[in-house]
Amino acid sequence: MPRFVKKQSHKTGLAPGSLVMVGEPKEAAPRIRRFDFDARRVEERDLAAADLDLPPEAPPTVTWVNIDGLHDMDIIARIGRRFGIHPLTLEDVVNTGHRPKFDDLEEQLFIVFKMLDFDPQTDHIRSEQVSLVCGDGYVVSFQEAEGDVFEPVRSRIRKGRGRIRTAGSSYLAYALMDAAVDRYFSVLETIGERIEDLEREVLSEPDRETVNRIHELKRELIYCRKQVWPMREMVGMVLRSDSDLIRDDLKMFLSDLQDHAVQAVDTLESFRDMLTGLMDLYLSTMSQRMNEVMKVLTLIATIFIPLTFIAGIYGMNFKYMPELEWRWAYFGVLALMAVLGIGMAAVFKYRKWL
Repeated sequence: MPRFVKKQSHKTGLAPGSLVMVGEPKEAAPRIRRFDFDARRVEERDLAAADLDLPPEAPPTVTWVNIDGLHDMDIIARIGRRFGIHPLTLEDVVNTGHRPKFDDLEEQLFIVFKMLDFDPQTDHIRSEQVSLVCGDGYVVSFQEAEGDVFEPVRSRIRKGRGRIRTAGSSYLAYALMDAAVDRYFSVLETIGERIEDLEREVLSEPDRETVNRIHELKRELIYCRKQVWPMREMVGMVLRSDSDLIRDDLKMFLSDLQDHAVQAVDTLESFRDMLTGLMDLYLSTMSQRMNEVMKVLTLIATIFIPLTFIAGIYGMNFKYMPELEWRWAYFGVLALMAVLGIGMAAVFKYRKWL
């Protein structure tokens, strides 16, 4: 349940703009990385907390500052003072329970979206909130922990590929959102492979664990849909914004990003329908197997009912019954009954009727 709803009760009664992290606490110190680049050069370095209090340098074309870790409120406050970020915006940054959103703050753009990945330890979808503050010539990105999907963007900056080093800060913000959406499709491919495996299992040899796996994957789809669906709305809001920070030539890229987000949502809806169909198929398969079992058992019962009827009328009280004179007949019959019962149970188990 904490993945779906993050606890915010400890913020009750605090003044607006109070910096209190909502999410899982981290022990490692936050990491601050800075990229300064233009068409001719790029500089990459790690910053210490004390560097945030130094006066701003002569800005290049674009500055990108990325903070990994939101649990140090002193560093978050220093970042806010350095780039002139409003306290209410900082409050939203450290509240990791936000849905994807977009705010036009006139001189800045504030963007929140979710980054998805599969956690190999829990085998569940893991979501991380990413917040972007985009201004004239700079982008500040906030992440919950170190590790992201932005390495291709960093590689393009280092190698000067494409237009990322010449298209301004808003294009960098678009590139970061595009990297997150591209990762959505990688996660969806994994979900699709699992659905195919479940389909083969349902058609071949379904068991009690099959329905549990279907329900578990359905929960993962619900969780994934909760993160991806608002992304489509958020990109649409950015596309319709009249902010001067969003250049006209960027809107074509934003439109393409919105198409990708819509495609991801459509894929999720298709997967949900497929899982619903798998559940119906599982129930139909189990019902069919039950009918086959009942048919066999009915056939056995039909054969033995007349025999039991005859034995019930005449009994076994005949005068000439050689078994009555055997010394071990009683124990032999008991052993035969035990072997017959265990044998039938073994046959039922082998045929997966039990």
